[in-house]
Amino acid sequence: MKRAIVTISESGRVNIPSGNIWVSEMELMELFGVIAPTLRAAIRAIYMSGTLTLASTQRYDVATPTSWATFYNLEVVIALAFRLNTYEASRIRQKVLESLTQRKMEVFNLFFTLKSGGNDNFCHIERNN
Repeated sequence: MKRAIVTISESGRVNIPSGNIWVSEMELMELFGVIAPTLRAAIRAIYMSGTLTLASTQRYDVATPTSWATFYNLEVVIALAFRLNTYEASRIRQKVLESLTQRKMEVFNLFFTLKSGGNDNFCHIERNN
C-alpha cells in the first residue's frame, strides 16, 4: 500500500500531503502526543457518535512482513485533531482551518445538524466572497 502520512516538524509546522493518506495507530500516537488508551478511546467515541464510519475510514494492511496493522485515513486524523486536547492536535486544527480559509471559492457552504430532545434541526450557512 503506497501511502502518505501527516507530520509535524520540531518547529511545529504541520505537513498534510495531498494524496493517499493512511496513518497507523502508532503513527497517530506519535502525531498527537498521546498514549494508546487515549487514542483508542477518542477513535471509539468518533465511531460511536456516527460522525465517521469504519468502512470508509479504516483499513487493515500489512505493516511488516510478519504483522498486520490498522490504518486510518485523513478524515480520522482531522476528527481526532478536533477531539483531542494536545499541542499537536491544536497545530493540526490550525492548519486545517487555515487551509479552509485560504481557498478561493465563490461560495462557502456549511451544513450541520443540531440534535435537541430527539429532534433534528438543520442549519445552512452560505458565504459569498
